Amino acid sequence: MVQTPMISCPLKQTSEVDWIQPLKGHIRSVYGEDPERYNEECATLNRLRQDMRGAGRDSAAGRDLLYRYYGQLELLDLRFPVDESHIKISFTWFDAFTHKPTSQYSLAYEKASIIFNISAVLACHAAIQNRADVKGVKIAYHSFQASAGMFTYINENFLHAPSIDLSRETVKSLISIMLAQAQEVLVEKQMAEGKPAIMLAKLASQAAFLYAQAVEGITASNVSEVVFERVWMLVTQYKSSQMASLSQYYQAIADAEANSHGSAIARLVKAETLARDASRVASSFPSSIAPTSNLPSDTASILTDQVKRHISSIQEKLASFIKDNDFIYHQSIPNEAALSVVPKLAAAKAIPVTELYAGQDIHRIIGQDIFQRIVPIAVTESASLYDEEKAKLIRAEAEKVETANDEMAAGLDYLKLPGSLNVLKGGLDQETAVDESFRGWCEELAGHESFGRAFEQLQSDKNAISAMLDSCSRHLDTEEASCEKMRVNYGSDWTQQPSSRLNSTLRSDIRSYRGAMEEANSSDLQLLTTSRQYESDFDEMRSAGETDEADVLYQRAMIKAGGSRGKGKNAMSPGGEGNLLDDDYGEGGTSVMDQISRIEDLLKKLSLIKRDRMEVLKDLKEKVHNDDISNVLILNKKSIANHESKLFEVELEKFRSHQNRLLQTIHKQHALLKELTKAYGDLLQDKRVRSEQAKYESFNRQRNSVLSRYKKVYQSFNDLIAGLLRAQTFYTELKDTVESLKKNVEAFVNNRKDEGSQLLDTLTERAKSGNADGQADRERERLQQLMDRMTVNPTPPSRSKSSASRPPALSRPSQNGTVYSLNGAMYVGPPPNSPPYNMVTSAGQYSSQPTPSSTTGFSGYPPNGAHQNPTRMAYPPGYDPMQYPYQPRSPPANQMYPPNAAYGYPQQLPPGFVPPPPPPGPPPGSQGYGHAQPSGRPNGGSPPGQGDPWAGLSAWR
Repeated sequence: MVQTPMISCPLKQTSEVDWIQPLKGHIRSVYGEDPERYNEECATLNRLRQDMRGAGRDSAAGRDLLYRYYGQLELLDLRFPVDESHIKISFTWFDAFTHKPTSQYSLAYEKASIIFNISAVLACHAAIQNRADVKGVKIAYHSFQASAGMFTYINENFLHAPSIDLSRETVKSLISIMLAQAQEVLVEKQMAEGKPAIMLAKLASQAAFLYAQAVEGITASNVSEVVFERVWMLVTQYKSSQMASLSQYYQAIADAEANSHGSAIARLVKAETLARDASRVASSFPSSIAPTSNLPSDTASILTDQVKRHISSIQEKLASFIKDNDFIYHQSIPNEAALSVVPKLAAAKAIPVTELYAGQDIHRIIGQDIFQRIVPIAVTESASLYDEEKAKLIRAEAEKVETANDEMAAGLDYLKLPGSLNVLKGGLDQETAVDESFRGWCEELAGHESFGRAFEQLQSDKNAISAMLDSCSRHLDTEEASCEKMRVNYGSDWTQQPSSRLNSTLRSDIRSYRGAMEEANSSDLQLLTTSRQYESDFDEMRSAGETDEADVLYQRAMIKAGGSRGKGKNAMSPGGEGNLLDDDYGEGGTSVMDQISRIEDLLKKLSLIKRDRMEVLKDLKEKVHNDDISNVLILNKKSIANHESKLFEVELEKFRSHQNRLLQTIHKQHALLKELTKAYGDLLQDKRVRSEQAKYESFNRQRNSVLSRYKKVYQSFNDLIAGLLRAQTFYTELKDTVESLKKNVEAFVNNRKDEGSQLLDTLTERAKSGNADGQADRERERLQQLMDRMTVNPTPPSRSKSSASRPPALSRPSQNGTVYSLNGAMYVGPPPNSPPYNMVTSAGQYSSQPTPSSTTGFSGYPPNGAHQNPTRMAYPPGYDPMQYPYQPRSPPANQMYPPNAAYGYPQQLPPGFVPPPPPPGPPPGSQGYGHAQPSGRPNGGSPPGQGDPWAGLSAWR
């Protein structure tokens, strides 16, 4: 049977467009990237448009090709603004009906034209289907509805049509035609299947209504300008009358079946009238049909034959109904105007664009996003916000997991599980083994000598330092006594500066060092007390470590503490009654072994729950880390403005299953912990278990007591080593400092002796010139001998002027001390604020305590490096008692105070003072103390006349 022809829309044609150069320019100017990196993407888009121009008008492949290009345009619109202000590309399309060209720079125009062609291809594809085949019927029915849906999308989203084929009236007419044809396909199918007449009448009535709307739309569109072909108007008019006739025909059959024979006859008469109207339209078809109408050339004959058959069927049915009514029913026949309208049943509806490929992989059709490597800044910001939401989710779930794990650990620790089960299962044998930390302590003490030699060395250093300090005090006392004796004998003629004013700093330093010695000695006593207190323990642990008998010492200590239990099967219970698992006696009910097994099963379940929870959390972190919704954000860029949170909530729902699994593990854990607590509590109520638990707790207390004792011994050993090392460093540095002080004292005393000798020679010459008597000469000789004995050098120096020289000054850089200049020599005194030495408060522990001997004093041992040899070490900030590079000298006899007020005395000269004449030349070997020669008296000093008023003093002897 020949099927009724269907109308299909013609396609729009377009000219070529170059996408490549405009896109590259935008990539360079806006995204700041090298456009050459996107050569392939730009070429792909350009090639896709070229392929779209040749898409087949009646195939599914052509439809997919058009839809692929449209999908890429949608993705492109999210990254590239194609319009007159940004990327200017002229799109030229020809009207599908008038064939007039229209050009615009709008990407929306390009997309609307593509959608129009998709609708046209769908209509063409539906029109050529063989509707005698079930598959053909389905394709035609679906394609006509999809075409109507695409046309509807144009009317809803593109309001200002630049061409006639895209105008609202034209598109609305096309929608009516497509829906009417879809309804007609369904009517044909239902008629072929012999469906009830009442249903066929309703379906045909809806088809007639849709065709009538199409006729009105075509008529309105062709008022100002001919848009649609004349044959389209004839086909729609014909089908409108034909469908209305079918509606009345099947409604008449339904009325006859409902015993409304009169009404049935009236409807058949109306159906015949409508069919004859359709026949007149069919006979008015032109002899030749234009190819642009997309209708077959034999459309007129097909429609004429169809309507003739339909009229014949109506006449046969009408004759039969009239005969039956005249002879049987005798019902009156109503007028045509009195007939009710046949109800309509709308079976064909426009399919939305989103459902066009329902059940198919839309990404396979559209393909991969061509410009997926380019991500707009707004999308990047939204993705960052989404990352924050994911991080919050992970933190929340991780916190829940951590809390659950802590609760499990705390619960098991409170119950002392699973360790306490070892006691009931005979695990005390392992508890009686030597602790590994105890063995390590013994091994560390192995090989260390006793501390006696270290204390002897400390005492030797202290004696040496005390001897040097005593020697310094004696030299200063002897020099001061000699000076005062001379002052008594000569009265005002003895003009040498009093020693007490010049040696106050040296004496203060001596007192400070003695105070430091006393405080360090108290620290030494504390170290010695600690050593004697733990000496026997040190020896035991040292011996155990050297002979690898730590376990013997440990067992012996446990025996002393009363914690021995022996080994073997009867270790748990004295008397050899065995452990609880071997002897379940007494109370009946559940045995101890069964209770322990149940507790172990619960512990295994808890362990499995924890492991499963950690695996779920790990899997959740991986999925969250790999979750990238950039494409989703790009696709929804325009629709999610200011609504990102809602989209984020929807996207985060994909992790809901993992969150629920974590929550389930937490609930299971709570239930198992409750069950475990109850089971373990029941086990502990058993008096057999209580007895054994009391024994174990007693043993554990004794074991902890032993370990605590030896840990204290081990810590005391380490503290002693650290304390002795600090003490040795302190005394070594203090010894170097005191030796430097001793050299300064010797230099000071020698200078004073030379000065006194010069003054005595002057007085002697003056006495001789005044004819002094012999008694005075003998007294002066006795005083001269006394002055000679006052020197600290082992060999008295020669008094010849050629070999005499001033003692050299100690010269070295001072870091923290105050530098003083006296007789051309540099003196370094201690700074006003210096950190105290550390005082030992316990074995090896040092604290700071002030001492009255100086500004800050000395207390205990200082940190390493506090006192070092001035010629070989640098000093930290603060007080450095080794800094005595000065060589103190007294001023000449006729000057009362040193030229530099280093010791707090002002410069002052007596009335009538006349400085003595300088020696004939500079003394030999004028160098500092650091360059002293190994002879009996060091040589050095400053050249005369260069800032040293005492230059050449030694040459006067």
